[in-house]
Amino acid sequence: MAPIREMLQQSGISEQQWRVLRVVDEAGEMEQTAIAQAACLQLPSLTRILRSMEGDGLVDRKTDATDRRRTLVSVTAAGKALIARHRSRNAQIFDTVEAEFGREKLELLLDLLDELQQIRT
Repeated sequence: MAPIREMLQQSGISEQQWRVLRVVDEAGEMEQTAIAQAACLQLPSLTRILRSMEGDGLVDRKTDATDRRRTLVSVTAAGKALIARHRSRNAQIFDTVEAEFGREKLELLLDLLDELQQIRT
């Protein structure tokens, strides 16, 4: 994580904020509970993180028109620009990890982490 942390320090965002940006950017507009699950965050923590990110202009939140209990989150143009600024470095970091760890082991690790995430306690 050290190379990712160094990359993110340039923009003044946390690892959790980066995960939220990436999850929502990849999936499109999402409900908060789905973001929490995909980004491996507790819902109360996500709510606090989103409040900060909204204040920084990185995400927009709105009430779902069909179910007013749900809040939908999307990445703003500023959030997309931040992702774009880090895209190349992020890819370099991932390529280095893949080269040193091996593609098969990395894919296995990602599969195992996904499986672990599915466990409900």
